[in-house]
Amino acid sequence: MDAEIAPSSVAGRVTAPPSKSYTHRAILAAGYGEGETRVEAPLVSADTRATARAVRAFGGEVDLADDAFVVRGFGYPAVPEDVIDCGNSGTTMRLVTGTAALAEGLTVLTGDGSLRSRPHGPLLDAIEDLDGRAESTRANGRAPLVVGGPVAGERVSIPGDVSSQFVTALLMAGARTESGLAIDLETELKSAPYVEITRELLADFDVETERTDAGFAVSGAQSYDSGGSYRVPGDFSSTSYLLAAGALAADEGLDVAGAYPSAQGDTAIVDHLERMGAALSWDRDSGTISVERSDLQGIEVDVGDTPDLLPTLATLGAAAEGETRIVNAEHVRYKETDRVSAMAEELEKMGAAVTERQDSLTIHGGDSTLHGARVDGRGDHRIVMALAVAGLVSEGTTTVTGAEHVDVSFPDFFDLLRGAGADVDLD
Repeated sequence: MDAEIAPSSVAGRVTAPPSKSYTHRAILAAGYGEGETRVEAPLVSADTRATARAVRAFGGEVDLADDAFVVRGFGYPAVPEDVIDCGNSGTTMRLVTGTAALAEGLTVLTGDGSLRSRPHGPLLDAIEDLDGRAESTRANGRAPLVVGGPVAGERVSIPGDVSSQFVTALLMAGARTESGLAIDLETELKSAPYVEITRELLADFDVETERTDAGFAVSGAQSYDSGGSYRVPGDFSSTSYLLAAGALAADEGLDVAGAYPSAQGDTAIVDHLERMGAALSWDRDSGTISVERSDLQGIEVDVGDTPDLLPTLATLGAAAEGETRIVNAEHVRYKETDRVSAMAEELEKMGAAVTERQDSLTIHGGDSTLHGARVDGRGDHRIVMALAVAGLVSEGTTTVTGAEHVDVSFPDFFDLLRGAGADVDLD
């Protein structure tokens, strides 16, 4: 499906979707429990449905009713009767690889072509170091994966600069082992706020974790207990596109609801926009951010902890004056697509001047004049949304291919834009 976006303004009130990161973790945490949990106000998307499928495969039950995933936990995972298809969801595959390492038998995990290109080697190595079985069928660290357990051992080391999801997987599974697990980081941890999201959520499920001098630790034989329900906060990764749309195209102002404070690193988008000169205010008690069109100036941003913000920042930089430098970004190349190259190449089609390096992306806003073009969404929900926002302030019509991929994290994205006044046509 293509999305055609014409230059237009947005206004009114929109609501950010629930957090994908929290929804994934809550469904799996409820699966590790032994009772019933209502995961309320979740993001219902292709990715979170993949995690729900995995919980069912390990012996749990998951139903969707009255804006909640109702999960009856498996407690300790059974060996799935069939291959687990994680679709396009890297979060699902990495988190449930840890689950599979608890089962007394083999689990096979696979996904679509994009997911089968993403690296999992450090997590597989960690499981083998804990006396589990973890193999890539192609011996390249990529899916399909064959994983089995039960793991044993109390300490493991893992690099922190590939994916924080490896740490999350080990913490969540480690709580269900007998001896617990200490996780030593071999390198600096990238995307560190996502581990804090995990720890925050685990605490809500009565699971204790701790930071250590070397990394993280979780004690064993813990029970997951939500008290019967868990409510998912709003998603700041998705909120970033709405805020960007407001800062670029809301002549009369745009209110973004559902933006309550949480451990999400992507709340940094508020600070980044303020540094760029956006007229913005955040009522944290009501969870509403008000933003209006502003003359933006380029800034330097380190995305080591917030890789999902790179597409949004690249779009903002293309419409700002001066240079926007996005640094510490090499790990952003290992997402659903290589997002550094994807944004560089597609924004260039729209008239942006960019300089791409292995670990950075610089957008020369003063040398950029955005115009409509046919751009490739690369089968990546975040690329699609970022390019669509750029289309709001480009001369002429912008066509973004693969628009259906917003279903991964923000199924109502284009409906919300249209409801706020954007000229969007889906074909």
